[in-house]
Amino acid sequence: PDHLIWMNQVHGDAVVRVDEPRGTAVDDTDALITTTAGLALAVITADCVPVLLGDEEAGVIGAVHAGRVGAAKGIVARTVEAMVAAGAQVADMTAWLGPAVSGANYEVPAEMADDVEAALPGSRVRTAAGTPGLDLRAGIARQLGDLGLGSVAVDPRCTVADTDLFSHRRGAPTGRLASVVWMQ
Repeated sequence: PDHLIWMNQVHGDAVVRVDEPRGTAVDDTDALITTTAGLALAVITADCVPVLLGDEEAGVIGAVHAGRVGAAKGIVARTVEAMVAAGAQVADMTAWLGPAVSGANYEVPAEMADDVEAALPGSRVRTAAGTPGLDLRAGIARQLGDLGLGSVAVDPRCTVADTDLFSHRRGAPTGRLASVVWMQ
């Protein structure tokens, strides 16, 4: 890639299209899309789901920060919509969901699990301890399939369980993982 574009992520549902290099982060957004070759889009995570999207035929890519709040607000679906508006075809799109906290290790209050399940079906699970939990990757994968994406790949690694990965939930100090997508 020629230039890296990153976000100041806020757990929201804003999608920003970038068409040229910039020297600063894109503020107040959780998804970037571009049709410009050589621009690398980065998402930074430490338990949230990094979602990388692309339609190679149309030349449209996207990078999404999908935490519990943003995923429930529909950030992934909004990004797919923005990519379609930029010329992508849903059936030609591929998605990769990167390492994130797994349902086995993401305990939440029952009411929160119910709320997220209502907004993102397929997310509510039981943790390894038998308590209410969330598997955001499962919910997002189901959402992408329901939207008609041609291919959805899920990295199975759990950021909490895999000590080679950074995890906010596992405890401080921690770092962040960068997931990057670009077109040549």
